[in-house]
This record gives sequence, structure tokens and C-alpha cells, in this order.
Amino acid sequence: MKEYLDMFLAFARVGALTFGGGYAMLPILQAEVVEKKKWITNEEMMDFYAIGQCLPGLIAVNTASFIGQKLKGVKGGYACALGVVFPSLVIITIIAAFISGFSDLPVVRNAFAGIRVCVCVLILNAVVKLWKKAIVDWKTFVLFAIVFAGSTFTDINPILYVVGAALAGIALSVKRGGAEK
Repeated sequence: MKEYLDMFLAFARVGALTFGGGYAMLPILQAEVVEKKKWITNEEMMDFYAIGQCLPGLIAVNTASFIGQKLKGVKGGYACALGVVFPSLVIITIIAAFISGFSDLPVVRNAFAGIRVCVCVLILNAVVKLWKKAIVDWKTFVLFAIVFAGSTFTDINPILYVVGAALAGIALSVKRGGAEK
């Protein structure tokens, strides 16, 4: 039971410190579960995060569920998922009770503007860290460039990029002489 509580609390910290959605969660999640707890590797986190983005639902909940499942099975998945949403549930309930009276105040609007800037920095930091692990040679850079350009300049569904990139990864591994284990 102590292990499930530890997982719940670790993900509650991630949930409490994440402003701006699933993308902003990445550096906090990395610090908590990869660097501090050493529950998963950077590569596993990137895989769980990528799959979590492709599935319906919240990236944070999906990723937490995958990590919990890896650690302690289905119950671990529930513990982590509940942990990551619990702080938001409490905070949103409190804010919802009072926001209509405060949302037009300049200090509140300015606070949210400052938080948005901070979220951009956190996302950029996560991109830089992921870049170092994901872009490992010129082929992965070309794949990155194609997906980046396509997603920036077209309205193609992001799922198609994920499927295409997965197929390209498989094709590259076959061309190298077999799938990596």
C-alpha cells in the first residue's frame, strides 16, 4: 500500500505543479519520475508520452497510467492517474467557486499572462531535452524536419504523422538489418 501511496503522491506533485496542460507536464514529470525516483528511463518516458498523445483523453492521465502500469500493474496505473488529476480537481473546484468575481481584475489577467510565458519556457526546455534523445542521426533529423514542416504548414491530422513516423522507424530498422530489440 505504501508503494501505491508513494506513486499517488509523486504524481500529485506533478499534477499540482503543471500549468498549461500535458506539454508543460513533461519537464516536471521527467524530474520527478526519471531523475528523482528513477522509476523509468528517459526513453521509456518519451515512449509513454508519445503514446499518451496519440490516445483519446488527457496526455497527463494517459502517461501517468502507462507509468503506473509499468510499475505496479493496473492498480499502479490507477494510483498514478488519480494522483495526477487530484490536485487539478481540488484547485479547479476552488477556483470555479470564486473565478467569476475575480477574472476581470488586472492582477488576475496579468498573473495568467505570466503563467503562459512560464509554460512556454517549460515546454521549450522539454523539447531541448527530448531533442537530445530523439534526434540521434541525420535520418531522424530528416524525419523530424518532414513532420515539423508538415504539421506547421498543413492541416493534416497529427495521428497520421505519428503513424507515418512509426512506419518510417520500422522501415529504417529493417533497412539496417532487422528490428532493434
